[in-house]
Amino acid sequence: MKVVFMGTPDFAVPILEGLIENYEVVGVVSQPDKRVGRHQEIVPTPIKKKAQENNILVLQPEKIKKDYEKIIELNPDMIVTCAYGQIIPKELLDYPKLGCINVHASLLPKLRGGAPIHRAILEDYQKTGVTIMYMDVGMDTGDIISYKETKILDEDNLESLHDRLSMMGKELLLETIPSIIDGTNVRMKQNEDEVTYGYNIKREEEHLDFTKTTREIFNQIRGLSPVPASYAILDSSEIKIYSARIGDKTYKDKQCGEICTIYKDGIGVSTKDGEIIITSIKPAGKKKMKVSDYLNGKRNDSLIGKVLY
Repeated sequence: MKVVFMGTPDFAVPILEGLIENYEVVGVVSQPDKRVGRHQEIVPTPIKKKAQENNILVLQPEKIKKDYEKIIELNPDMIVTCAYGQIIPKELLDYPKLGCINVHASLLPKLRGGAPIHRAILEDYQKTGVTIMYMDVGMDTGDIISYKETKILDEDNLESLHDRLSMMGKELLLETIPSIIDGTNVRMKQNEDEVTYGYNIKREEEHLDFTKTTREIFNQIRGLSPVPASYAILDSSEIKIYSARIGDKTYKDKQCGEICTIYKDGIGVSTKDGEIIITSIKPAGKKKMKVSDYLNGKRNDSLIGKVLY
């Protein structure tokens, strides 16, 4: 079976690896390379790197809606997509005889869209998973073929859940493809009454609001860690916050965002209904560090009473 794979970020790399190990991947389609960093160096996408390591043809159309003929020329039996990043035209969706199959990082119809892993944590979902589906012209609206669930633990952050779902996606895809080939797979319509969306994260959503509940702040910190990371302002400087735990204190007559207690491993901050203990940060102009290291050499009373906002 000849497969064309379409994807861009790290999340999609294990899925591509699984296809390379088991099928003939005749081409890979990824987003155009971007300039990143202070020196604006051109950096290939993770999927492009993996394809080049395996001597696979890479196509990077600026706008796939207008530039898809080269993909059709590869004559794939199946197209597999995962976090590609552009809307795929109907002409391409309809071409492969075995269909265009998508690996999506949520339990559809929950969390359609580009940031389902972030949103699952931010919105305090108790579980999520991966879904294998037929693609259609809508955004994650196609028929479901298979899915697998996983619990979201309080110990999870974006990175750990991302990595777990990525490997689950690889395993589930490889379990599902044989049924697509032999025509024994199921097709389940999505229940439109249960639809939610996992829209991409906006810059303003990275800013912590300490007037929210402790649980909401906790979810925001871990749902954005390590990238893009949430932040707050301390002494007129932005401080990125990567990890925290929920404290057991309630600070009456304290301002939300006020630093009230210094612990060995963290800084206790007042919230709407209690305390969030910040344990890993990146102060402006410095490297990411544990708060315990940040506190070395500082007098505790130099922080008590300051307000994060």
